[in-house]
Amino acid sequence: MKEEIKIEIISENDWSRLRAIRLKSLVVNPEAFGGTHEIESAESESEWRAKFEKLDFLIASVDGVDAAMMSVEDLVGDFGATCWIGGCWSDPSYRGKGLLRTLFDFVDQQDRDWKIQGLGVWIDNYSAIAAYEKLGFMKMGEDTPSTRQPGKFYQRMIRKSEI
Repeated sequence: MKEEIKIEIISENDWSRLRAIRLKSLVVNPEAFGGTHEIESAESESEWRAKFEKLDFLIASVDGVDAAMMSVEDLVGDFGATCWIGGCWSDPSYRGKGLLRTLFDFVDQQDRDWKIQGLGVWIDNYSAIAAYEKLGFMKMGEDTPSTRQPGKFYQRMIRKSEI
């Protein structure tokens, strides 16, 4: 039986769902993010709610279980980007089920200016880079030093929606 994948843009009233999946991502794959579990787990409810003022958060659920997430920020960015994707993560027990593709298909179908997506990925996160390339992302520009983690570099990638 095929598992049902549901994508939704959550609201600030869903802050606890966001917190739960984000903190899990920081425990399971701390190497993938600029943020840390120590800092983000100490944030208050009002700090979590405030994140929704600047970002849209998408959660992918599989049979009712939150399994993947991303944020989308409206902006005019480098290389023509009209939005910036951040915090993109899927639970390892749900990888290989098309969650990332389904999230980006959802982003593509929104009636928003999300048609040219930019993101940053650590230059040594080869599996993430490969996954983004499969979705049509291309490396743009030079490797960029991190402001949150001195000594680390990320690469910017851009994808143009096909819709």
